[in-house]
Amino acid sequence: MSIEKKLILEGLVCTSCAGKIERKITSLDYVNNATINFSNGNLIIDIKDEKKSIEILDKSKEIIKKIEPDVKVFDYEEKENLKEKELDKKNNIIDTIGKNKIIKLSIGLIIFLTAIIGNFSNPIEITLFIISYVLIGGNVLLTSAKNISHGQVFDENFLMSIATLGAFFIGEYPEGVAVMLFYELGEIFQDIAVNRSRNSIKSLMDIRPDYANLIVGDNSKKVDPEKVNVGDTIIVKPGEKIPLDGTVTEGSSMVDTSALTGESVPRSVKKDEEVLAGFINKNGVLTIKVTKTFGESTVAKVLDLVENAGNRKAPTEKFITKFARYYTPVVVFSALALVIIPPLVIEGAEFSEWLYRGLVFLVISCPCALVVSIPLGFFGGIGSASKNGILIKGGNYLEALNEIDIAVFDKTGTLTEGIFEVTDIKVHNEYSKEDVLKYAAYAESFSNHPIATAVVDAYGENIRSEEISNYNEIAGHGIEVNYGDSKISVGNKKLMDKNNIEIIESTEIGTVIYVANDNNFIGSIVISDRIKKDSKEALSNLKQLGISKTVMLTGDNKAIGDKIANELGIDTAYTELLPDGKVEKLEDLYKEKQKSKKLAFVGDGINDAPVLARADIGIAMGGLGSDAAIEAADVVLMTDEPSKLVDSIKIAKNTRKIVYQNIVFALGVKLIVLALGALGFASMWSAVFADVGVTLLAVLNSLRVLNTKL
Repeated sequence: MSIEKKLILEGLVCTSCAGKIERKITSLDYVNNATINFSNGNLIIDIKDEKKSIEILDKSKEIIKKIEPDVKVFDYEEKENLKEKELDKKNNIIDTIGKNKIIKLSIGLIIFLTAIIGNFSNPIEITLFIISYVLIGGNVLLTSAKNISHGQVFDENFLMSIATLGAFFIGEYPEGVAVMLFYELGEIFQDIAVNRSRNSIKSLMDIRPDYANLIVGDNSKKVDPEKVNVGDTIIVKPGEKIPLDGTVTEGSSMVDTSALTGESVPRSVKKDEEVLAGFINKNGVLTIKVTKTFGESTVAKVLDLVENAGNRKAPTEKFITKFARYYTPVVVFSALALVIIPPLVIEGAEFSEWLYRGLVFLVISCPCALVVSIPLGFFGGIGSASKNGILIKGGNYLEALNEIDIAVFDKTGTLTEGIFEVTDIKVHNEYSKEDVLKYAAYAESFSNHPIATAVVDAYGENIRSEEISNYNEIAGHGIEVNYGDSKISVGNKKLMDKNNIEIIESTEIGTVIYVANDNNFIGSIVISDRIKKDSKEALSNLKQLGISKTVMLTGDNKAIGDKIANELGIDTAYTELLPDGKVEKLEDLYKEKQKSKKLAFVGDGINDAPVLARADIGIAMGGLGSDAAIEAADVVLMTDEPSKLVDSIKIAKNTRKIVYQNIVFALGVKLIVLALGALGFASMWSAVFADVGVTLLAVLNSLRVLNTKL
């Protein structure tokens, strides 16, 4: 049986190395796939045989140590200790760089400046340059040698070693040392920027509760939320995070739900109401009976989704990773050709001059700016969405949101409130309104459907369930039961036609259920649903964002469906659909969309699982507290607002814009410097800037996605 295992790689900042680790581990026997989420350092290994998991993990750790000896590897079970370490040094620059490295660079810089400023003889000057070079770039040279011994040639350590040693070879000692110094400083700033970026993104989802106040006897004590069991009672004081899902047993308060929903307006809670882990208690003291363990709580599911979202890589990420594998060798061989060919074919060409130009080529060839900034850009987009109450399960879905051509909506609970009320009762023959409502309420009393709830609520009397027998719910039609000695049929026209019951068809706008007693029609009940206040504006905004067609699917009759569609400005409405009919309509709509575009379905995530699964992008509305919604969909809108879909597309578009900016900027600068270097107009200084400088700027640019304006 296959199993997934997770390792945490602390200090991994080299994306090309991450790619090598992925490929090496994937090539192991009994491994289906290995994926590194560069944004948080998680390595997921899909192992074919659970019995081989320990062996595979040991081999994986060996591979990681060979490729990245400085990276610390933790089993996922050690994550709490790791998090504490990360928190301790999150803003500690010295720990990020390393004390030894700072000392070596400082001494090397002093010796380098002494060699430049001092008036020394040539042998002493060269010796000082060599000493400073070894102190500053010794680790790069050593790492390059180790990598070559493991068959890893085309990485940035090798390129910088060859370029700077080449500078020494042609007598450019100061430039060789200066380029290595500039490179190392650039790497330091890059590491700091990457770590700060990761911390900025992680801080958006800093919703994990640190402790729970567990009631033990007459006292309370602070414990880890994972040690609290279902049925235990906890106290949450003002200003504290609610640590677990539960029901309020005492007290009332206002709670801040923004960490889960993105909503800034606090919500009031009181006795017998449900509260979720991740809410922040604002004023009153709440006593809560725990209904879910921490691992099953809403906040744990949200954290897990966001943490693992980077494992599903966007097509752009995959392309750049593949591109980098071929780009670097091409540039290296181009540099070699630049060194060898011109001196052979151009009269008077000096080998040393063309060697220098080739070295410039080598310095610029590393594609770090792309392979570092792009994963951070997508992860930042996912973090920004989470901050606004939108869970996107991967970079692939975030990118796909840009390509939606057709948006298909369920009606009830998605575009409408899903809160039904009885608005009219029609009677037939000698029956009264009270009789019709009573029979309907008894028939609907075992159903959880919103329409059934509306009928039972309107009846308002106690239901004597012992008088009901032979309950039979017919999908897409209605319900039949025996009530005493009578057979009651309650449902739509299809149910009446099925039983050959003649009815007086209602012309009222709303959901109409017909009621029959012993196959005799006795009346009808009209139930209406309210349109959500932001539905119309959301649909209008979707059109402005480039979605060409909006569609509504509903099981309601044509009159209701058409009325709501016209009111909201929906292009097409398909009505009177059974669950399988929705899937069939979705198949038909696939034929209408453009080949390169996507079809999205937006539903409540509970009753629409087949359609959510079939769509290119399944979007669940109102996922707050709904396990089914979180499991079923690719994107989860944590509140019941259709406008959240608009927000998610805006975040996706801004993320793509920033990612494309990084691609164009990085490649543009590199190509310009490559051309200038080949023509002899660019020095190694400019080449180093085009490598580490552009990487730094691209990483900082990726952070802008966190501030997407909605």
